[in-house]
Amino acid sequence: MASSKSYLDFILNQLSELENITYRAMMGEYIIYYNEKIIGGIYDDRLLVKPIRSALAYMKNIEYKKPYDGAKEMLMVDDVDDEQYLVGLFKAMYAELKKSNLKKKI
Repeated sequence: MASSKSYLDFILNQLSELENITYRAMMGEYIIYYNEKIIGGIYDDRLLVKPIRSALAYMKNIEYKKPYDGAKEMLMVDDVDDEQYLVGLFKAMYAELKKSNLKKKI
């Protein structure tokens, strides 16, 4: 099942306080970037983020999900309605993430 553009728009709206949030469509899903660092993505209308220490420490509920068959597990963000929680999560994760090798501006 592919993710809907309306769910992507909802998540982007929730993150509107942050600058430089971009995305890339990929096989019906969306990879989410924060200042050119991959933070996670939207898969089957679920926001999943990388399972890094800062995310594990910040998140209230830890639930691992695979974005697709054969993929590594990621953390499912279940509190997407809380704008400040999402912004705080992205800020908490940023320093631990490596810069993407993204060659073109999205």
